[in-house]
Amino acid sequence: MNSSKYRLNAKTETFLKVWFSFGLMTITNGKLITDWSQVDWKKVEVEVFKLQKRIYRASQSGDVAKVHKLQRLLLRSWYARLLAVRRISQDNQGKHTAGIDGYKSLSPKQRLTLAENLTLNEKGSPLRRVWIPKPGRTEKRGLGIPTMEDRARQSLLKLVLEPEWEAKFEPNSYGFRPGRSCHDAGKAIQIAIAQKTKYVLDADIAKCFDRINHEVLLQKLNTTPSIARQVRAWLKSGMLDRGDWFPTNEGTP
Repeated sequence: MNSSKYRLNAKTETFLKVWFSFGLMTITNGKLITDWSQVDWKKVEVEVFKLQKRIYRASQSGDVAKVHKLQRLLLRSWYARLLAVRRISQDNQGKHTAGIDGYKSLSPKQRLTLAENLTLNEKGSPLRRVWIPKPGRTEKRGLGIPTMEDRARQSLLKLVLEPEWEAKFEPNSYGFRPGRSCHDAGKAIQIAIAQKTKYVLDADIAKCFDRINHEVLLQKLNTTPSIARQVRAWLKSGMLDRGDWFPTNEGTP
């Protein structure tokens, strides 16, 4: 039998690679995935980082149209969806806290199913309010716990938006940024005050995150319509606290 007769031409092969890569089939590294343990995580992380790097560079150069195009590709990426689910079901320290869906953890089969079906649906389920003590104090602070599906969507959107904004943030900003910690901030302060006299301002904005204006936040985000609608849905999803539902008209729940 002449095997060359059944070989794919270059155009078809390229199309199939894109088809597989962006999640229209459950495939990683050229293999059909039927079990979570079969995922090649090194390959997954490399492929996600490639697209993130392109988003970062496009954002640096101010090419908004290209940023949004690449973000749409990453949203559909099978690799990104796998990584998003792993982040919330295995890597995250708070993964065993349930939202209103009652799910504290996912089985390997559930993880794979969630990744296969993960997409932005422009909806948001109410968060479950839990109260935890503040360090060194008797008072407690409230935390909003999303459902497992919403956590996965938020994790996916973080992969998509983070490189765009990392290209814009100030170099001396340390809060809530990947690869940075309070130790890095402390070291930067040490270096700064050793060079010449500086003023040090210690300030705390009361209930800062509880009072963030949703419209201002969305205007600042300046993202694609579908992402904006999804973020708005999460901001407006409301909160369940001891069986009572409360609206979230401001702040980040």
